[in-house]
Amino acid sequence: MVNLYTQHDSNIRKTWFLMTMFFLLVIALGFLFSYVQGTPNLLYLAVALSIGMNFMAYWKSDSISLALSHAQPVEREGHEELYRIIENLCITAGLTLPKIYLIPDMQINAFATGRNPKHASIAVTQGALARLSRSELEGVLAHELSHIGNDDILVSSVTVVLAGLVSILANWFIRMSFWSGRRNRDSEGGAVLLAVGIIAAVLAPLAAMLIQLAVSRKREFLADASGALLTRYPEGLANALEKIAGDQQPMEMASHSTAHLFIDNPFKAEEKASWFSKLFMTHPPIHERIRILRGMDING
Repeated sequence: MVNLYTQHDSNIRKTWFLMTMFFLLVIALGFLFSYVQGTPNLLYLAVALSIGMNFMAYWKSDSISLALSHAQPVEREGHEELYRIIENLCITAGLTLPKIYLIPDMQINAFATGRNPKHASIAVTQGALARLSRSELEGVLAHELSHIGNDDILVSSVTVVLAGLVSILANWFIRMSFWSGRRNRDSEGGAVLLAVGIIAAVLAPLAAMLIQLAVSRKREFLADASGALLTRYPEGLANALEKIAGDQQPMEMASHSTAHLFIDNPFKAEEKASWFSKLFMTHPPIHERIRILRGMDING
């Protein structure tokens, strides 16, 4: 029987598979572009950029995400219930208490960020505090703490950086193809190889985006399962997701660059029903998440 534990393990395997695909894509692009251009410098540059961009993402992604969302730190005074819920969940999960932030927005939403469980933050909207019951809010916060415990906050930063790196490499290669590579165009085989490189440069950013979004969607399923294990009450998160699904309140304090961090897409008006648009969704369909939560055996 499928239960929360098997769902947890399945999503971990699928996420590692997708991350492996991402790294292989970066390496393959660097090798192909270097070969077509007849120089290893592009590959070396790609490696250097990857290290530099990941360093910046590791140290600065949390402060950037919080600033873009207009999140403000909150103290225990005046938010005692919020602190109690998070403290109790952290004790259960064995996590360090994260920094707590409030987003002045009435849409029901929340996200976690940071470089590791000891340097993490949770941001929750004013709408979530005002419109969710205690068990529902506990489910949402357990979901976000699960992102921290599962190191999703670092995974999210890495995938964003890798997607950006692929786009940079592809853009550079296309530009360089018009100004260099004469040696490769002198022969028929070289021309074919150059054409293959240009096609790869055009399609690579799209492939990178799809892998990035797939990683994000798998991490949401994993955090749902982990959060339900943490509270031992999957119905709380399921009920919260139902309210989020029906929430038509626009979110003013959101950015497309951080949309994948939230428990649900803050730009609900942009969601479409077609299969093609679903490829570019930052989150899995919320009704599917509810169905999976309510179909699992917490005691299995």
